[in-house]
Amino acid sequence: MPSPSLPTFKLGLIGYPLSHSLSPQIHNAALRSCNLKGDYALFPIQPEDKQALKDLLNRVRSGEIHGLNVTIPHKQNVMPFLDNLTPTAESIGAVNTIYLRNDKLIGDNTDTPGFLADVKLLIDSSVFSFQPSALVLGAGGSARAVIYALLNDGWDVTIAARRREQAKQLSDWFTNYQLQTTDFTLSNFELSNIALIVNTTPLGMAPDIDRSPWPASLPFPKNAAIYDLVYNPSVTKLVRDAHAQGLIATTGLGMLIEQAALAFEIWTSQPPSREIMRASLEQFLTTDYRVS
Repeated sequence: MPSPSLPTFKLGLIGYPLSHSLSPQIHNAALRSCNLKGDYALFPIQPEDKQALKDLLNRVRSGEIHGLNVTIPHKQNVMPFLDNLTPTAESIGAVNTIYLRNDKLIGDNTDTPGFLADVKLLIDSSVFSFQPSALVLGAGGSARAVIYALLNDGWDVTIAARRREQAKQLSDWFTNYQLQTTDFTLSNFELSNIALIVNTTPLGMAPDIDRSPWPASLPFPKNAAIYDLVYNPSVTKLVRDAHAQGLIATTGLGMLIEQAALAFEIWTSQPPSREIMRASLEQFLTTDYRVS
């Protein structure tokens, strides 16, 4: 039975749209795993509705809500309404976790440590030696956390994006690092030294499960590891194609769980069971994919 001495936690997610979010399943499983009372709700707020954002954050200030996650398009929109940012959130320029400390509204980003913890499991499973050189596909909000994690872990990073100006803006954000950019087609780009490829785009996400961000006629770099932030379907076309070439590859399900667990521990001071959180998602992930 939940302990009567602990509060009933009111948690939730800000974003738009949110109809396909799995966050309630994963966080309610975390509550159960820690024997805590509470619930996790969705708060869909349209991109231009700044007053709704402010009103919702005031519910955190008042103690009515104990913690919020933030997803697109609000990872940057919430920042003007916060009192402080953690060093990670400030360096990335994006927030995915909000909480109250000492009457101050704090913005944090658990995507970075969540990604790094999971990608290290992937790299550690590799039998190959490698130089830390990574290729990041995409230059949107998710790419920010991934690139920051890799740069701080000592990786050389190249950004491949459809919109070169977006890649340049992202490269310019990390002024203390040397970042390369290249075309999304990867034409005239030397791949032989790439040890890690990370897809931060939504290409391949259900229901468009027969798509991949990787150029169809281009072989993967030999001995590279592939990390696809897309986690639904449970095996993406990118991951499937990498396996077909004998490479190690995984989806972003581990990152999803880890970033959620880290946020949950910030809010509740309780470490949730990653295994229970993962099990809570199994029925919601697409597993029947077309074989190309």
